[in-house]
Amino acid sequence: MSQEQFHFILDLFTERAYKRAERDGLPSLTGHSMFNPRKAAQVIAYLALQAGGRIDVLKAVKLVYLADRDSLKTWGAPILDEQHVSMPHGPVNSSTYSHLNGEHDLAACGWADYLEDQANHVVGVVEGVTADELDELSDADIQSLDSVWAQFKHMTKWQIRDWTHDRNNVPEWEDPSGSSRPIPLERIMTMVGIENADAQADLIRDHRKIDRLFASLS
Repeated sequence: MSQEQFHFILDLFTERAYKRAERDGLPSLTGHSMFNPRKAAQVIAYLALQAGGRIDVLKAVKLVYLADRDSLKTWGAPILDEQHVSMPHGPVNSSTYSHLNGEHDLAACGWADYLEDQANHVVGVVEGVTADELDELSDADIQSLDSVWAQFKHMTKWQIRDWTHDRNNVPEWEDPSGSSRPIPLERIMTMVGIENADAQADLIRDHRKIDRLFASLS
């Protein structure tokens, strides 16, 4: 099947899904991401388990971003489907960050099945949860998480923050002057050495369209 045929079929099925979503009052398919809070919680739970069951929130959110970056470089796609942004403390995954800050119903979305807030800006794994129960994580996801943990486990949250502020390490980060700025997927892919980053990012977005399509029809 040619690329033109693939896009024709994708557009045809997506148009039908749009009509069904509008008819049945389903969520829109036009969003930029289909964030999975359950998977994001499992990503942090996996990292926290490596740290003994609990991890500082700032360190966790930095490691999540770096794991997405490693996954893009190694496998061609991020672990989590969400917007990345530059913030004063460095680059972060926007939706994961807002969930860590408690800006959502964590019980309803499945987040609280794996993580619980603890004192002093620390998040912990819910008692009884083991790595075997983190069923949203693929072998590729775990390889990227292990790689990032091996590289950064010895660093404090402030050391990781400073590391991500260094443009020699994370050149896609830009100082947002106290606010936040989106980091396009293409920019991250370019900075980790992926050729034809624009085309590859389009391919990821096409796969996300398909995921949203099937989610709407389930």
